[in-house]
Amino acid sequence: MKIILDAMGGDNAPLAIVKGAVQAARSQDDEIVLVGPKQELTEILESVGTSGLVGKISIFPASQVISNDEAPVKAVKTKTDSSVVVGANIVRDGLGDVLLSAGSTGALLAAGFMVIGRLKGISRPAICSIYPILGKQPSLLADAGANSDCKPANLLDFAFMGSAYMEKVLGRENPTVGLVNIGTESKKGNALAQKSYELLEKSGLNFIGNVEARDIPRGVCDVIVADGFTGNVILKLTEGMGIGTLRYLQSNLEAEGAMKALGSLKKEFDYSEYGGAPILGLAKPVMKMHGSSDEKSVASAIRVAADFARGGVIEKISGVAEK
Repeated sequence: MKIILDAMGGDNAPLAIVKGAVQAARSQDDEIVLVGPKQELTEILESVGTSGLVGKISIFPASQVISNDEAPVKAVKTKTDSSVVVGANIVRDGLGDVLLSAGSTGALLAAGFMVIGRLKGISRPAICSIYPILGKQPSLLADAGANSDCKPANLLDFAFMGSAYMEKVLGRENPTVGLVNIGTESKKGNALAQKSYELLEKSGLNFIGNVEARDIPRGVCDVIVADGFTGNVILKLTEGMGIGTLRYLQSNLEAEGAMKALGSLKKEFDYSEYGGAPILGLAKPVMKMHGSSDEKSVASAIRVAADFARGGVIEKISGVAEK
């Protein structure tokens, strides 16, 4: 398995990306290819130390970087030697099995769509983010921000793709699927929600119906289906509430037992525990890491990305989409 890693994307790149790659290389057998300026990455690898990792980490040169404040499509078209575009070309050409980046989400989506291409039969790719559930296995949110304006057919695709990932990568057999809505009744919500409900009901998926936002943190379903606008709001609201709650508890709890429980709670909400978010619907595996990924979260993302590439997710989605 060859993992292609955009070494220049993210708030803490390239140092944290390289450190995470080294950490991952010491714990798994996959080959990791760092994409970015060769001289700079070589110097970082030498400073970090790669003893015993001969043949497990290499560098593929790329001279440009796409930043978060650049127009994604234009940047992908003009910066053809950027780390994310070069990485996408490597995966497209079959020289790598999965692409990871903590850089601009828009640029990664654009590179995925324009360079790698989408799967036949899939209308739009979706970002599928792990959604932590206290005391239970996490859910998967699809879409988490790739598509703000959607049609019912798009949400149906998100449900199929999310279910495939849940089954093949997270080992959840026959995962339950819920549609985000303002009420549980089948006729609730706007036209998008009502038509999507009809399609999902006939889909053959394990569809449990509409789910309200207040029930999502309880783990009411395995796959949470929403348009990208709604999904992103849910994700960021949950993140903000989690951070606020933890800070409040940290400043008001002092007992040893309470602090131990708080540490466990913090771990459950820690994005670095879950790796990255797969972008499903593309012809090859692509994964988005959190923009502020540190060494630990990069290593976790590499592990999950390897499972993604091995799991046959693309093949299952392709098989369903072509029917």
